[in-house]
Amino acid sequence: MLQRIEDIDAALVDRLQHSAFNYFLKYTNPENGLVADTSIGGVPCSIAAVGFALSSYPVGVERLWISREEAAERTVNTLRFFAEARQGDERHATGHRGFFYHFLHMDTGHRAWNSELSTIDTALLVAGILTAAQYFNREDDETETEIRELATFIYERVDWRWALNKGDTIAMGWKPSSGFLRWRYHGFDEAIILYTLALASPTHPIPQSCYDAFTSSYSWMLHGKQSYLYAGPLFIHLFSHAWIDFRTIQDKPMAERNWDYFRNTQVMINVQRDYAERNPGQFVGYNRNIWGFSACDGPPPTRRMRGGRQPKVLGYAARGAPLGPDDGTIAPWAALACLPYDRQAALDGTKALLTTYPNLLLEGGFPGGFNPTVKTKRPEGWVDDRTVGIDQGLVVMTIENDRSDFIWKLMRQSPVIRLGLERAGFTGGWLEGIEPEEVVRKFG
Repeated sequence: MLQRIEDIDAALVDRLQHSAFNYFLKYTNPENGLVADTSIGGVPCSIAAVGFALSSYPVGVERLWISREEAAERTVNTLRFFAEARQGDERHATGHRGFFYHFLHMDTGHRAWNSELSTIDTALLVAGILTAAQYFNREDDETETEIRELATFIYERVDWRWALNKGDTIAMGWKPSSGFLRWRYHGFDEAIILYTLALASPTHPIPQSCYDAFTSSYSWMLHGKQSYLYAGPLFIHLFSHAWIDFRTIQDKPMAERNWDYFRNTQVMINVQRDYAERNPGQFVGYNRNIWGFSACDGPPPTRRMRGGRQPKVLGYAARGAPLGPDDGTIAPWAALACLPYDRQAALDGTKALLTTYPNLLLEGGFPGGFNPTVKTKRPEGWVDDRTVGIDQGLVVMTIENDRSDFIWKLMRQSPVIRLGLERAGFTGGWLEGIEPEEVVRKFG
């Protein structure tokens, strides 16, 4: 009977992963590799979604959803575009100083909307490029050789030092009309992958002191008796982790507390589940197995709320637990994306969602968000009418990391990732030749 339950769980996870992967087959311009930000028609490309796509294509090859040759062709077309696209400070360029604008027109690749030259989204794109270079490693294949050469060129062109803007931490972005944004990546957030890449650069590296400045304002909280590094939105505990295997490796702040980022994510899952169970805001639908507070779309302004709630919804927001903000909106992909960290919690959460809301899926994948407290004709309440590229890519990668450590194994072999982590001060674990496979996944 146990084996039968495991088979059913595996089939469900496989189906959801395959649906997530299909996003990139349906919503990518095959001529230039640009990936639509969401499934809504006419939206621009998100360069972060391209990074997740490039990391997902090798998974598709290994799962036999796409041939190696087709995946390599998609990848090389993408890298050719980013290598050749216009770099300059004019308004409609694709990038500047090696960075790229957050959103690009799907056809021309020119800057879309009034988007910023984004440092973190460029880093997520480059992480995907380096994943592709690590996977497509055949020496006698011209396409795969070109992938590696283009990856090196794109990575080495990024002027990470310029992005410091004379400060000690990396600026979040830059616009041609107004210069650098005033916000910086400072304190625990999704930017560990950004600093890792910037530290390892052979052409424009930032000094190690910048990572120390980044971690200097870390905020710690208690969950029961366990101290953990706080960041409310769940994606912060998952994004860099999709590429970097944090099991047993420690930077200075973690070593000082005999802790690591992997176990920290495990605790954060428990924090989110406990918060949903307590449900201090008394929102509809929350319980220990229906949770997921992260950056996602939310309902537009409304006065139609269930359970006597006052109408106060946030639209797009980085929701978090336990300190909020919270308006009853759940990111439905969140539980599934936690598989490598707490398998049982992830499976229980995913199955509870699909049992309670069997019509929640959109094109076989999870929508960007839903809010059962908002009164609609659907039992799910308000449901986002789109799937989101970065959500789908994260699901593909984390499921494969749970299944086989696939992305983690690739990136543990990446000289860039290894050097960047070492320059940030990480030690121990696989950085010193100790394989992490024996690490207990569920934090007790």
